[in-house]
Amino acid sequence: MPLAFWVCAAVTAISAIVSLSYSIVGLVAAPETDRTASMYASARSAALAVVAVAAVFVGSVPFLTAVASAMVVVQAADAVVGRRIRDRLKTIGPATTAAANLAALIWMCTSA
Repeated sequence: MPLAFWVCAAVTAISAIVSLSYSIVGLVAAPETDRTASMYASARSAALAVVAVAAVFVGSVPFLTAVASAMVVVQAADAVVGRRIRDRLKTIGPATTAAANLAALIWMCTSA
């Protein structure tokens, strides 16, 4: 596998794991009576983290392309949420991650 594959796989996996970590923190911090949305977010984040890590072991460019594309969309959506709630950190962090993941994805797809 070329270097571009490994970079894209690493950026995607790190992005998914960070997303999972934030969803778990949100779940733990949510009041006991209002955890439904946090549970859904954590379940989806866990699934994305599993497939992102699996992409490293599968070694398939099409598989990684699908997972990386999903993470770009997730991080871009997180940036929109951050913007909507007027939180700079929750806007800039996900937007930067989405851009880095998209750059790695394009690099991988153009070098394959």
